[in-house]
Amino acid sequence: MIAAFFADPGAMIVLTGALVGIAASLVGTFLVLRGTSLLSDAISHSIVFGIIIVWLLTRQTAGPVQIAGAALTGVLTVFLTETLSATGRVKSDAAIGLVFPALFSIGVLLINIYARDVHIDEHTVLLGEIGFVWLDTTELFGLHVPEAVIWMSVLTLANLLYISLFYKELKLATFDPALAKALGFAPVAVFYGLLALTSGTAVAAFDAVGAILFIAFVIVPPSAAYLLTDRLSLMLVYGALIAIASSLTGYWLAVWLNVSIAGMMAVMTGVALLLAFLFGPRYGLIAQSRRRHAQTAANACRALAVHLYNHEDSPSRSEENVAEALREHLHWSEPRARDVLLRALDQGLVIRTGNLLELTEKGRATAREILEPWSHLGDQA
Repeated sequence: MIAAFFADPGAMIVLTGALVGIAASLVGTFLVLRGTSLLSDAISHSIVFGIIIVWLLTRQTAGPVQIAGAALTGVLTVFLTETLSATGRVKSDAAIGLVFPALFSIGVLLINIYARDVHIDEHTVLLGEIGFVWLDTTELFGLHVPEAVIWMSVLTLANLLYISLFYKELKLATFDPALAKALGFAPVAVFYGLLALTSGTAVAAFDAVGAILFIAFVIVPPSAAYLLTDRLSLMLVYGALIAIASSLTGYWLAVWLNVSIAGMMAVMTGVALLLAFLFGPRYGLIAQSRRRHAQTAANACRALAVHLYNHEDSPSRSEENVAEALREHLHWSEPRARDVLLRALDQGLVIRTGNLLELTEKGRATAREILEPWSHLGDQA
């Protein structure tokens, strides 16, 4: 059964996409929270420079040496970006835009000059081809396992281990770097370690899914998770689940529509973000609209309570504290007046005695709560 699973092309494609998504979303969560998610794009392009440099030194196009070289290139990218930004002459986003095109272009030139006949292609780095990952296998414990699955499993476990070991430091360095530094947590070192893992994940993923899908997995699932929860631990879990769901549904839809698998997986991350943007329990558009509507309705009930309270002991009570007066004195339309009155009755603020509207004790307490601060201001004046 296990051998059949690893021999199934569809299962290996989905598994590779899910592993890339999990590994990328784990590190991407902290990049999104720090507001530095664009670094994933910079790193994904600049690793071309690291790949060709490692090949020139070792003649290896894959393996741990390449991952280590790419990781160092990612760190170099961030170091050059922050050094340039520290001059005060350019902003951080402009520094990113200056550094990674330079490294990427140098890498492309070196490939064209020294590696024309070698299987190192900048188009492969950017686009990849996840549909062929099941062809390139390695024997492991008597099973033929795709190399992409092996390397992405290693990087996923490495990312998970790093985040588990340094969760407290990463959390503090992300939300309050100054406090983390004051407590001796070395936030810069922790952040550079995270970026090194991001770079390693990128180079492990590029041959299978390409930089474009990797960037989508780094940014979009964590962003969707951010719309669903305020807890960092849940954000990490939700981001990984969204990445897995995007890989699975993206593959099925790509096969059904006969389109790019990696492209459809990236599209599904966008669909997940859209759904979170619309239906998120706290930050979703629908939830925000409902809260605004509920707040408006609550304010209208309070306004009704204040109106009735002001005229409760006045001679005009029989004229003011009736449903007809609400439209005239509070300038409410008939449907709005009816809706507010029904809400106030349901909430136990008002009772009806014939045509007369009377406040309950709860309604009087609500009116006094609103009016008392104003009465104190009047006394001071």
